[in-house]
Amino acid sequence: MRTGLYPGTFDPVTHGHIDIVRRACSLVDRLVIGVAINRDKGPLFDLHERVEMIRSEVVPLGKPLGTEIVVHPFENLLIHCARDVGAGVIIRGLRAVADFEYEFQMVGMNRSLDNSIETVFLMADAKNQAIASKLVKEIARLDGDVSKFVTPAVVDALHDKLKPGR
Repeated sequence: MRTGLYPGTFDPVTHGHIDIVRRACSLVDRLVIGVAINRDKGPLFDLHERVEMIRSEVVPLGKPLGTEIVVHPFENLLIHCARDVGAGVIIRGLRAVADFEYEFQMVGMNRSLDNSIETVFLMADAKNQAIASKLVKEIARLDGDVSKFVTPAVVDALHDKLKPGR
């Protein structure tokens, strides 16, 4: 069984993330969505909320392709998480050259830690290249329309989270 790990903070999950998950399903038999506990990023949604968003938005995508999708929170090194879940490949999405520079450095470090785990890059679909969770949150905070970037359930979650007085 080929197992892949797609890590991220998913704060919130976007159409770009969903596109990468959908395409990654054709590469592996089991896809683990690693939801990072990254306190340095100060996520808008807590871990439980992000895990539930991922479960409801992406787990059903694997069924038509026969790919099992599992959601796995993690706080350790990415390479340790990959070992923990039995992943032979780490899947990363790329939007722009700036992403590549950062990811290139990460691959080098991860290969130094464990050269048996490969990294595969999937380019974001052209319609999703501008989508970044950080920008989605900023637009939502300023009462902009984010429905082009996230699912209706995530739009609702953002509105609930960002309600005045919360």
